[in-house]
Amino acid sequence: MKDMEYGSRRFSQLSQEAIEQAAEGILWFDSDGRIHMANNAACRLLGYSREELLTMTVPDFDPEYSAEDYKDKYWRKVRQLGTINFESFHRRKDGSIYPVEISSSYVHFEGDGYSCTFFRDITERRRVQTALQESENKLSAIINHHFQLTGLLNIDGRILMANETALNLIGAEEEDVLGKYFWDTPWWNHSRELQTELKQKVKQAAGGEFVRFEAIHPDIHGESRLHDISLNPLLDDQGNATHIIPEARDITDIKKTESALHQALAELEQLKNRLEDENVYLQEEIRLDHNFGEIIGGSKALKKILGQIEQVASTDATVLILGETGTGKELIARAIHELSNRNSRPLVKVNCAALPANLIESELFGHEKGAFTGALARKIGRFELADRGTIFLDEIGDLPLELQAKLLRILQEGEFERLGNPETITVDVRVLAATNRDLAKTIRKGDFREDLFYRLNVYPVTCPSLRDRRDDIPLLVKHFVDKYSTKIGKKIYAVPKNIMKALQSYHWPGNVRELENIVERALVISRGDKLEIGDWLPRVENGVHQTTIPTLPELEREHILKVLELTSWRVSGSGGAAEKLGLKPTTLEARMKKFGIRRM
Repeated sequence: MKDMEYGSRRFSQLSQEAIEQAAEGILWFDSDGRIHMANNAACRLLGYSREELLTMTVPDFDPEYSAEDYKDKYWRKVRQLGTINFESFHRRKDGSIYPVEISSSYVHFEGDGYSCTFFRDITERRRVQTALQESENKLSAIINHHFQLTGLLNIDGRILMANETALNLIGAEEEDVLGKYFWDTPWWNHSRELQTELKQKVKQAAGGEFVRFEAIHPDIHGESRLHDISLNPLLDDQGNATHIIPEARDITDIKKTESALHQALAELEQLKNRLEDENVYLQEEIRLDHNFGEIIGGSKALKKILGQIEQVASTDATVLILGETGTGKELIARAIHELSNRNSRPLVKVNCAALPANLIESELFGHEKGAFTGALARKIGRFELADRGTIFLDEIGDLPLELQAKLLRILQEGEFERLGNPETITVDVRVLAATNRDLAKTIRKGDFREDLFYRLNVYPVTCPSLRDRRDDIPLLVKHFVDKYSTKIGKKIYAVPKNIMKALQSYHWPGNVRELENIVERALVISRGDKLEIGDWLPRVENGVHQTTIPTLPELEREHILKVLELTSWRVSGSGGAAEKLGLKPTTLEARMKKFGIRRM
C-alpha cells in the first residue's frame, strides 16, 4: 500500500516536472477564464510571474476575447468539442502583441470543468510564412504575366499549377484543372489522337527527357492556334525527375509571318527568275541579229503587206501569218510587235516544229520542280514570259493536237496551268502565229482543230514568195552583200548584170532565205570586187538558147541535185544541202522523195 502511494506521488512529481519543463506555455483556466495553473514557459512567454498570472483572466492577455466573448466563443466551443486548435494573439506584460498557436482541451476535475491550454509563440513561423507567401506571390505574378502558357505537373502528369495565360486560353479557373491529368483537360479535349500522343510525351519527360513538339489548340472563340510546346523535367540530385514544367508558346502569328515572308521571297524569286529568263531570251534574240529594218523591198506585193502591218499593229487582234518557207514571216511578226502598244515588252518566239513533242508543253506553259523526270527546277513558260507583250508561234501547223486545246483556252480566256501546279495563271498576251502549211488541208486530215484555226485566223497576212516580188531581188542582193561583206572582210562594189538577171530568173523555192545563203556563199568565192556565183549559178541563165524550156519542178529537181552533189549528199547539219537551200531537213527530204532523188 505504501509502495502504491509512493509510486503515485512519484508519478505526480514527474508530471509536474514535465509540465514545468515543457517548451510550450501551459495554462489551466475555468469557465470564467480565471487562471488556475501556469507553467514556467507560460510565465516566460507572457512576461508575468506565476503569482501575477494566477490573479488574471484570459481577456487580460488575449485581446481577441472580452469576458462575454470568452464564454460564448471559447468556453462553449471547447466544452462541446472537447479539443480545439486555433491561432490567436497574446499580449505580454510590456504591451507587445505576438501570434500564438493554441491547442485547448476540456478537462473535468474534482467536479469542475477546466480548459487545459497549450500555446507556443509562432512569430518566427509567421515571418517565414509571410516571406514564403511574398515569394510565392512574386513568382505567381511573374508566371501569370508570362506571355507563355506554363504550369507545374507531378511525374504522373497531374496538374499542380497553371498560369493565367494557360487558363485564359480555355476560359477556366485554376481549381477547374488542379489535380487532373494534363491530357484530360480542355486544352487537349479536341483531339483524342493528341491526348494519346501527349500522354506518351509526359511519360518521356517523367523519365528525365526534354520533350518539344507543336500542337494546335482552339481558343475560347473556337479559333485554332498553333503552339510550340515543351515538357521540361525538374531533376533531383540523383538525376530523377520530381516534377515537369510544361510550357507552350503561341506561334500562330509567327508562322503566318513566316509564311508571308516565304511567299514574298517566293514571289521575289519568281520575279528574279522571270527577269533572268527574259534576259536570257532577249540575249538570244539579240544574237539572232534580226530587226525591223531587214524588211527590204519596194514591190507592190511588199507594200501591200506593209500596209496590212500598219493597219493591224495598233490593235490586239490575233494575226495568222501565212507563206512559204523563207518568205520572212518572222520579220512580219517583229514589225507588227514593234509598231504595237506592247513594244516595251518582249516579243517571245516559239518554234513549234523545232521543239520535241514531249517538251513543247513545258516550253509553252512552264513547269514546277519535279513535275516530270528531269524537271530539276521550276521553269517559267513562254506564255508567262510574254505577259503584257507578244508571243510569236512559228510553225503553228506543227503544234501537237493534244496541245491545241490548251492554246485555244489561252486565246479565249487568257488562262493556263503550269505542269505540276493546279493553280490557274492568267496572262495578257497578244498572239501572232505563222505557218507554211495549208491549214485547210491539215484540218481535213484531222491534224489541226478547226475552232483553233478560226481563233488564229482573225487577221490573216500572206507573205508573198520571192518569185512574186522579183523586183525586190536587186535591193535584197545589195542588202545581203553589205551585210556579209563586213563579216567576211571583202569589199564588193558591183554585181554583174548577167548574175542579177540569173538571180531574178530563178524560181527560188527557198525564197529570201535561199537568196541570202547564195549571196553569202558568193562573197566567200568572189576573188575581186565583183560578185561571183560560180557553179552555184542556176542554169536558168542559159535557158534563152534552149529550144525546150524546162518546167519549174524540173528546175527545182535539177537544182536540188546540184546542191546535193556539192555537199557530197549531206542533207542536214552545218554545211548540209538543207542549210544551203534555206529549207528544213524534213522539207528537203520530202521534196527529194517527191522528185525521186536517191543517191546512186
